[in-house]
Formats: sequence, C-alpha cells, structure tokens
Amino acid sequence: MLEIVYQDDHLIAINKPHGLLVHRSSIASDAKEFALQLLRDQVNRYVSPVHRLDRKTGGLLLFAFEKDAEIAMHQQFQNGLVQKKYLAIVRGYAPDSQDIDYPLVKENGAIQEAFTAFVTLKRAELDVALGKHSTSRYSLVEATPTTGRMHQLRKHFAHIFYPIIGDRKHGCNKQNKLFKEQWEMTTMLLHASELIFKHPVTNEEIHLKAPLHDEFNRVMDLMKWR
Repeated sequence: MLEIVYQDDHLIAINKPHGLLVHRSSIASDAKEFALQLLRDQVNRYVSPVHRLDRKTGGLLLFAFEKDAEIAMHQQFQNGLVQKKYLAIVRGYAPDSQDIDYPLVKENGAIQEAFTAFVTLKRAELDVALGKHSTSRYSLVEATPTTGRMHQLRKHFAHIFYPIIGDRKHGCNKQNKLFKEQWEMTTMLLHASELIFKHPVTNEEIHLKAPLHDEFNRVMDLMKWR
C-alpha cells in the first residue's frame, strides 16, 4: 500500500518509496510496479501525476483526479509557483548556504537555466577511512530548486563537489561503494520533503510534508542526526 499524505476531491499526494517509477518507461524495462498504476488500484479512481520524481528519489508525488485540476497544477509547476523542498545527504562538509546558478544541458543539446538554493542543516564525521582520508564527512542539506530540470539537484550538487550519496549516475563511486559494502545501503539519499502551492479549485494554500523513509532514517541514525 502506498502512503497517502493528502487527499481531497481533486488531488491526492503520496510519499513515493525510493526505487519506484512514477509510470511505465522504455528506459526502465526491468520495472514491474509503478506509482501510477498502484495508486489507481488502491483508490479505484483515475489519477494522473502533475509532476515528476526520479525513480531513485523518494517523497512527495502529487496526482490529480480530474483533467482540469491536472492542467492547473501543471501550469503552476511550469510557472514556478510551487515551492519544493528536498532533503539530501551529500559527501563532505557543505557550506552553510549556497545558491547554485548553473545551466544544464538537455539530451538534445538545448541549454536550460537551472537554479537551486540550499542550506546545510547538519554535519557529521564518521570514523571510517576512505582513500587518503582517515575519516568520512557528510552533510544533511535542505534544497529549494526554483526550476525543475531533469536530475537538477543531482547534477547541481555534483557540480559543486558535494555529490548526493547513492547517486550512481552523477555521484561519487567510491562513496556509493563504501555505503554498499559497509552498511548494505544502495538507496539514493534524496527525499522530496515539502510542497507548497495554491489549490487549483479552492485557491487555499496547501502545505504538504512527507516523512523520511526507513533507509534514509537508517543513515540519519548512523550520522547521529535524529
């Protein structure tokens, strides 16, 4: 059963598990389950996602029950009217805060503006040697992207040399290997924690929050952050 964090007559939001695809995709033919189909079966109603999350990213995923609400929410996301917050665990001691203004290139070569602001919430140093370092350092960051580019947070944190733990495509292979061998952890530690938007029908402000999943919490405990 998917964890439903919000539901009314027009919208429904789930706390998507890490590793679950939003919908069928030709680039992930190995997948057998999808959030879209699971949610439709669970609530026995038509639902359609109004934004995207990477397969390996957990957290808030919003769906609409009807076309008008879907279109209205699509427009809010496209126009940057939805405030999104993410939690991530990254390699190294990240700065207290930073704005990342770094354009990203699409697969077709087009360049897109991309902007992410983040603050560092916690830092930890583990007595685990890696490479030339006698200890390993990590940070818990809260990121607020104002654009919604594909893999934006993953690429932005890799760009400033604080890659997200568990990100195999853009992250640090040595850190990913360490987490797999030392703690049997392969989850990408990126979580869509909050969404703030205007309800497309009632126009009231909706503020949604999604709790962290077990694997993320296991690393939080490892870092002594909880």
